[in-house]
Amino acid sequence: MNLEAIQENLPLYFSGALATFELLVISLLLGLLIAVPLGVLRSLQNSWISRVIWLYTYVFRGTPMLVQLFLIYYGLAQFEAVRESFAWPWLSSAWFCACLSFVLNTGAYTTEIIAGSIRALPAGEIEAAKSLGMSRWVMFRRIVLPSALRRSLPAYSNEAIFMLHGTSLASIVTIMDLTGAARQVNSTYYIPFEAFITAAVFYFLMTLSLVALFHKAEARWLKPLMPR
Repeated sequence: MNLEAIQENLPLYFSGALATFELLVISLLLGLLIAVPLGVLRSLQNSWISRVIWLYTYVFRGTPMLVQLFLIYYGLAQFEAVRESFAWPWLSSAWFCACLSFVLNTGAYTTEIIAGSIRALPAGEIEAAKSLGMSRWVMFRRIVLPSALRRSLPAYSNEAIFMLHGTSLASIVTIMDLTGAARQVNSTYYIPFEAFITAAVFYFLMTLSLVALFHKAEARWLKPLMPR
């Protein structure tokens, strides 16, 4: 095993890990930002806007994220109207296109997670809020949404981990993330095992960190809601 090459390229791996972390944070934060209002609207029954949101989530959950990334980064560039539009400086950026595809993908999954948590709320919580004379907006803001977000933590933690692993696709569009660092080391030294096992160790450590953070969040916000 060529451990000397790995040691020499550790700065490259740390740089790739930082890029992976930035992609993950941007994707999760912006994805959650759009998923909360969409999840609330998705939970409304017999609403035309709920059907529109369902179409968005169905498309992005029903197609591979790699295909979505290719369509955004490579596909849009073939249209002259896109290349001449004000959005082209962003759409020609690999970083922007990767973030956009990740945000839309995780936003779709998170929307359904939040909508499902809202629908699964105990009827007693809703009835208690109504008995206090709360309006629909106040009930959603003070009772429904906080309770749903807490109950969605286990499912959302899985989505966050899947998103971490999904960021490895960014290397395909020239972004030097963890997987990109491993590919570069392999192409330079022809040591696929050492190159990719090192990346796997970095991903594993980042996954353990995410799991620990979500366990603490569940212990603080979800455990008090569980039946004793």
